Amino acid sequence: MTALMDVLAPLEQEGTKAVVRAWLKRPGETVNIDDPLVELETDKVTQEVPSPVAGILAEILLQSGDDAGPGSVLGRIRAEGARHSAPAVAAVLVSHETAKAVAPDLMRYSPAVRHAALQYGIDPGTVAGTGKNGRVTRIDIEAAFAARSDASPSIEPTSQSRPVPPPAEAHSGRDKPAERGSRSVPHSPMRLAIASNMLNSVTVAPHVTAVFEADFSAILKHREANKAALAARGTNLSYTAYMVAAAAAAMRAVPEINSRWHDDHLEIFDDVNIGVGTALGDKGLVVPVIRRVQHLSLTGIATALQDLTARARAGTLKPEDMRSGTFTISNHGVSGSLFASPIIINQPQTAILGIGKLEKRVVVREVGGVDTIQIRPMAYVSLTIDHRAVDGHQTNLWLTRFVEVLENWPA
Repeated sequence: MTALMDVLAPLEQEGTKAVVRAWLKRPGETVNIDDPLVELETDKVTQEVPSPVAGILAEILLQSGDDAGPGSVLGRIRAEGARHSAPAVAAVLVSHETAKAVAPDLMRYSPAVRHAALQYGIDPGTVAGTGKNGRVTRIDIEAAFAARSDASPSIEPTSQSRPVPPPAEAHSGRDKPAERGSRSVPHSPMRLAIASNMLNSVTVAPHVTAVFEADFSAILKHREANKAALAARGTNLSYTAYMVAAAAAAMRAVPEINSRWHDDHLEIFDDVNIGVGTALGDKGLVVPVIRRVQHLSLTGIATALQDLTARARAGTLKPEDMRSGTFTISNHGVSGSLFASPIIINQPQTAILGIGKLEKRVVVREVGGVDTIQIRPMAYVSLTIDHRAVDGHQTNLWLTRFVEVLENWPA
């Protein structure tokens, strides 16, 4: 008897909403256990759903762009006959012309890339990869297809359809405004999910931001003295590692910042799990989480941070890498921003730390009872809080401790 097996979306998803990005198999194709079947995308991660059984993909129930809630039935697999040839319908999946357009060694690429290459008729060997070690990703294939489409010659309108220019303003005394074109860029599922999350956060939580200024002289001195030794062990000692360590120290002074608001209580967490916003260019951003930071040394933090950041940019983060965050750091200064407000809270957390651009500034310092003018490496640091959960006094106390840790870092 033929059995149909449901292909289900994961019950645990990282992100507020998942959508179907692309199917990697088509109805009629043979699949084996754990073969990647379909890609789901949330605001934080793209993940492949594997086949639960061996068999033949019988039907697809949710198409690309459809919402896929936890446990949703994505499609069905006919569980028997997996070792027999797929029906004839599989033979027409790829046209002869498309098959000739792709590289003969296509199998060395990931299922997602193979599927996109066949779908768009693009040889992955001709595409510059943006993944780890130059790996070609599905997004690279889609970008190449979009670029090829944009380069196609446009069709000149006929005399009947060509728009008639408006009459010139003979006496206006103004130059005619230059004609401007535009193009439509569809929102990706990740961008739509980010937009929904941002709107939800500012809607449910009253945002208040406090700003301090931090002197990084002690941090620069410590980093200069230790970065070579860590680099020899394969670890980059980044400035962000110091921020993470100082944030964990500040939590001991004001544990309410490491919390979550509920309608009838404030949940204060024992573990300090700090997410670090990592930009992915035009694709959006993700927030991988360093867990139990309160128990990590600076070297441990730097090592974890390096691993998560590298995997985020290579697109190899797993959903569990972004779960259970209790606090978030946005190092927006790396792209040149001095200050940003409000930095929107990563719900359901209570606060988010912003770090501005580190630059030399002229400051006044008292030396031996006399005011002196000095040049110091300075940055603005901000804490945006959910005013339902904490007040200005706690916010300023947290920032005070955070800055103290940075400015008094032992040599």
